[in-house]
Amino acid sequence: MSRKQKQPENNTPDHSPEVKPVVPWRIVYSRQAQKDAQKLAVAGLKPKAKALLEVLAADPFTSPPQFEKLLGDLSGCYSRRINIQHRLVYEVFPAQHTIHVLRMWTHYE
Repeated sequence: MSRKQKQPENNTPDHSPEVKPVVPWRIVYSRQAQKDAQKLAVAGLKPKAKALLEVLAADPFTSPPQFEKLLGDLSGCYSRRINIQHRLVYEVFPAQHTIHVLRMWTHYE
């Protein structure tokens, strides 16, 4: 005959750190980015751009996909590759929990 062993009850309080819900970042698009979105759709790059935007909404500093800090006229902005030619260029405003997408076509024009 086998006896069932009674599991000891764990009455100790849970001291795990409080997990706060992750709030997605708000994404705002410039007029140029809205125009670029139409070009991306025609070029068949909309799914790739959408995937990058989802990564940004979760955390704009997540890597991969790799991002780079831009210099010159776009100093303070970041970019991520949509493909070899086109990039998603954006600014991050942590105080407002907002991402401003400037371009989604190419930043070399």
